Amino acid sequence: MPRGVDWYARLSAPFPESAREPLRAALDTLSLAAERPRSDELDWALDTDVIEDSLDIGLILLELKTDLPTLIAGLLYRSAREQRLSIEAIRRHFGDEISALVVGVLKMADVGDVANLESVPVLGQAQSASDNLRQMLVAIVDDVRVALIKLAERTCAIRLVKDDPVRRERISREVSGLYVPLAHRLGIGQLKWELEDLSFRYTDPSVYKRIAKLLDGKRIERDRYIKRVSLTVTRALKAEGVNSEISGRAKHIYSIWRKMQRKGIGFSQVHDIRAIRILVPSVHDCYTTLGIIHGLWRTIPNEFDDYIANPKANGYRSLHTAVIGPEGKVLEVQVRTPEMHDEAELGVCAHWRYKQSDRNRAASVYDEKIEWLRQALRWQDETGDVESLRESLHFDVDYDRVFVFTPKGDIVNLSQGATPIDLAYHVHTEIGHRCRGARVNGSLVPLNTRLQTGDRVQIITGDTLAPKREWLREESGWVVTSRARTQILNWFKSRAREENIDAGRHLLEKAFKRLAMTSLDYARLARKVQCASVEDMFASIGSGELAAQGVVAIGETLVSPRQLEAPVQGRNESGITSRLSSWAGHRGRIHCAGCCNPVDGDRVGGFVTRARGVSVHRLDCSRWLKLIEMAPDRVVEVRWESGAIAGLDVTIEILAYDRRGLLRDVTDALSQTSANMISVNTQTDRRTQMATLRLFLEVNGLVELDAVLERIAKLPNVISAERIPEEMSDE
Repeated sequence: MPRGVDWYARLSAPFPESAREPLRAALDTLSLAAERPRSDELDWALDTDVIEDSLDIGLILLELKTDLPTLIAGLLYRSAREQRLSIEAIRRHFGDEISALVVGVLKMADVGDVANLESVPVLGQAQSASDNLRQMLVAIVDDVRVALIKLAERTCAIRLVKDDPVRRERISREVSGLYVPLAHRLGIGQLKWELEDLSFRYTDPSVYKRIAKLLDGKRIERDRYIKRVSLTVTRALKAEGVNSEISGRAKHIYSIWRKMQRKGIGFSQVHDIRAIRILVPSVHDCYTTLGIIHGLWRTIPNEFDDYIANPKANGYRSLHTAVIGPEGKVLEVQVRTPEMHDEAELGVCAHWRYKQSDRNRAASVYDEKIEWLRQALRWQDETGDVESLRESLHFDVDYDRVFVFTPKGDIVNLSQGATPIDLAYHVHTEIGHRCRGARVNGSLVPLNTRLQTGDRVQIITGDTLAPKREWLREESGWVVTSRARTQILNWFKSRAREENIDAGRHLLEKAFKRLAMTSLDYARLARKVQCASVEDMFASIGSGELAAQGVVAIGETLVSPRQLEAPVQGRNESGITSRLSSWAGHRGRIHCAGCCNPVDGDRVGGFVTRARGVSVHRLDCSRWLKLIEMAPDRVVEVRWESGAIAGLDVTIEILAYDRRGLLRDVTDALSQTSANMISVNTQTDRRTQMATLRLFLEVNGLVELDAVLERIAKLPNVISAERIPEEMSDE
């Protein structure tokens, strides 16, 4: 044991003396296990000292106020993982409960960053990801203490990788992709904030250091300001007979950056740089305190949140407000009870804190924290889709949610950007399948309307189950939630194969005809999208497993080389626009991968995904190395480019019944895309009242052109909108 600390006294303090003997035995076992030789079959080069790591895990679990079996299992876990201590020995000396906890954590060790993997169509991979993630979540449902030990272990791991760049990247990605959302969903703010900040520090060090420097530059002034504010508030509360405990609230660097990104604001506009937290005895005192604060200083509009009346999805409760405080400076104030504070910091761990005094309340806290998980597993049972688990895990982590009302007044919590179709499938799969229209706040709206917080939404249903294939088209924005998309996919997968083949053939031929791509080798295209035959490709498109637009994007790589150079916009870490050029004009379907966040100047490569176009990675990105090993034929060359945009020049022809405002509506539709109209020619046959519009456009590739044509084709009176082959447009 490290000298200078009585570890037994420190770790055993919260527990009754009569129950401490297993803890003493665990510390003795830990010392003996560390002295045993390591196995030659394992790679120990990256391991740190077993005893110190185990004690660190124990200290974190102690801070979380877990029960004694959890603490003991946490102390023994590293020895078991490194095969210094067998599970049978743990069971024999410490019993079934503790050995089961250790086994559960060992099972979680193989999950890795499965919640953050790129979607790659490699046989067996999706099932493996689903199995691993499901295995982890089932273990948590069985005993949430397993997750607490793993979170403590990962917290220790990320604290220790500062000087190890190889492990730092892997562990930071794993922590931000899996364990930060898990800590958030279990309500353990105490760990979530630390894991977020450390992951951010290692994945985006320059931005982290810049914000940290801005915070440090104002720290002394800010601390003095908080002391003056706290004194004023304490006096005002005492005058009203309210006892309180006031502290300055540390603002975490990642949350500052997230708020700057989400709201498009600068550091100086972040309202909660100066913040206090007020703990008062009761809920009644919370609202009394809020009134006193609003009486002292002027409130800032739209900066009040009542999470007591409307708790967050993970059970978080508090009052938040922002005011113009002394000296005209913005001040954020949080008001809550000590119990709410424990739940915010400890989450599911508050179950043990309160179970001795209030078993009913403890059971309620526990059930609230894992009900989301039970629901996620039920949904995954229904859909068989790992995305439903990933979405549930990441639910509300970034706080980008909308809250809408049903006609009965029930509140439904949806992803940002959700549509009436998403709401329909959230309510029930059959409601989604029968969805025909929607009213928002009493008015009929298109089904791809983005819902806003406070909207009252009524779903209009038909008598038959008939979802539409176009709902799966990402560019049209019909659905954004994984649950809705999966249920629609499952519907079409259940259709007869011949029906899907016919539908897929129609969709693809229609898309290629509209784009004047009439001489493609379908057999070669099928191989390119990893389908065994052309019919398999059509069937996959018809069932929704393969997006027609994704096939168009890949098909574009097979056409004339003169169309291949079309640049695409990306953003570097400073938010400055840069130019990225790619094969085949994938500009409208390209994104910089979140795992490595490539910036202008990095050496990069592109990977063609089935439905999302091209994802761009740094060449030293570990996920990139996995992707090129799994599917090397889907790798494309990309490069940064600082020159002017070199778009694809095309001529399109629109056939429509003439009406007033037709040309205006066409140009309005174009203005909602990044297409650039160079010229337009219109002709109208007075006898038939048929109008023909020819537009010369600059677009960013055929995928974007397809989206433009579809948008125009939906305008009133438009009969067709298609690209004209070059030889026809030159006539």
